[in-house]
Amino acid sequence: MNTWKHSPVWLNLLYLPTVLLFGLFIVYPLSKGVQISFTNWDGFSQQFRSVGWDNYKRMFSDRNTIKVIQNTFIYGLGSALLQNLLGFVFALLLNRKFRTVGLVRTIVYLPAIISPLIIGYLWYFILEYRSGALNDIVRLFSDEPMNFLANPDFNVWLITFVNTYQFAGVAMIIFLAGLQVIPKDYYEAADIDGASPLQQLRHVTWPLLAPSLTISLVLNLIGGFKLFDVIISLTDGGPGYASASLSSYMYKLYFGRQDAGYASAIGVLMFAIIAIVSVVALYFLRRREERL
Repeated sequence: MNTWKHSPVWLNLLYLPTVLLFGLFIVYPLSKGVQISFTNWDGFSQQFRSVGWDNYKRMFSDRNTIKVIQNTFIYGLGSALLQNLLGFVFALLLNRKFRTVGLVRTIVYLPAIISPLIIGYLWYFILEYRSGALNDIVRLFSDEPMNFLANPDFNVWLITFVNTYQFAGVAMIIFLAGLQVIPKDYYEAADIDGASPLQQLRHVTWPLLAPSLTISLVLNLIGGFKLFDVIISLTDGGPGYASASLSSYMYKLYFGRQDAGYASAIGVLMFAIIAIVSVVALYFLRRREERL
């Protein structure tokens, strides 16, 4: 029998299609974006020239960019915190047997399978100033409706809430999976030792859910930092750029102002932020798992 087919060299060739696809759809576009970020390209013309570091210098002197970076961190950190908190609570409540547990889990998870753009438009019809469902209720008690989506101090948190509402079910599923592999022997031993339900939650459930928390938190961070669809459908980044994220700001620069070079620089910044925050979070969460 020929054994060369089973050698490590042969098995490594099986990775080749994945490596090629990764290079084609990830590495090449990223490297091209970095290259464009050093030019004045408008996104359409065949002619463009190098401008060196001008786009990056402009980035950190642009007040809109500073505001957009702040918003992006609110979306990323706020969504990750709220989604994991709600997902953990839902998982605890639904990690038990009752007649409609499957239906309730489905209802909580259902928004996650709907397009974020559609979810954003649904909430737009609820919150819209003139004919939104919520303002129809407000008019019963006041002559003046509330302009929820035009308040720059409020709409960033509103978008964070909508994103949390949609994807809390994903965190719930991850925590449920973690809860269901915890051996019941641990809880029985804790009962024998006289531990209260709160003590069991603190000293048994929470430490053993560390891997689930790592997965859920990192995924939620990445999703929040690249938030786009909900922003476009709810506020379109407005008023002005008051509720824009880096991804929606990049979109506006490229297609709205034909400033592809600067938009590419914003894209490089977004990639760097997501990569650094994700790697740092993963490092500390893994260390936490080891300590526990």
